[in-house]
Amino acid sequence: MAVPNLTKDERAKALAKAQEMRTKRMELRKELKAGNVALADIFKRDDEVVTRMKVKYLLESLPNIGKITAASIMKEVGINESRRVQGLGKRQKAALLEKIG
Repeated sequence: MAVPNLTKDERAKALAKAQEMRTKRMELRKELKAGNVALADIFKRDDEVVTRMKVKYLLESLPNIGKITAASIMKEVGINESRRVQGLGKRQKAALLEKIG
């Protein structure tokens, strides 16, 4: 896939949007880690911040789940390491909710 030629203004807007998305994802991960947001609530959201987030990072953001536990949960459920939340099926979401609670 070829990289599009962008003007300086378009490039600046794209960089600003990317930074905004990273900031929002960071805030969401902090909320998850603090236990203020449940995984079921995350799956109900349909915004770009959630849907474009990798499942691996989402699971690692949950309390008491680190990299190894997240990887083993994903392997048990049958989720590829590079999968994003938008790519999860209903059964995969249900299986994750069952495993995590």
